[in-house]
Amino acid sequence: MSEHSEHIVSPIVYMVIFFALIAGTTVTVLAAFQNFGQFNIVIALGIATAKATLVVLYFMHARYSPRRTQLVIVCAVFWLAIMLALTLSDYQTRQQHLSRIVPPAALYRA
Repeated sequence: MSEHSEHIVSPIVYMVIFFALIAGTTVTVLAAFQNFGQFNIVIALGIATAKATLVVLYFMHARYSPRRTQLVIVCAVFWLAIMLALTLSDYQTRQQHLSRIVPPAALYRA
């Protein structure tokens, strides 16, 4: 019979993480009303990443999981970073158009 021990987390830890997530949500709302120029997406993704990390580590018990599970999580985050980098590099190389709407006069030139 294999031994299986579960890590018991104190309710105080859950309360601290809960209030950290509430603070993160507050910062997200406050940042949404500010204009940081092209850094809006960077700030939003940074806050979301910090909140998601807290959820994965504590509420999904990844902090107390075996090393193999932690390796899978790290690999998944690495793969996500590759996908985001490729997507953002593609987005950055596209030309910006002022408008996608073509005026009717441009369609009926003789």
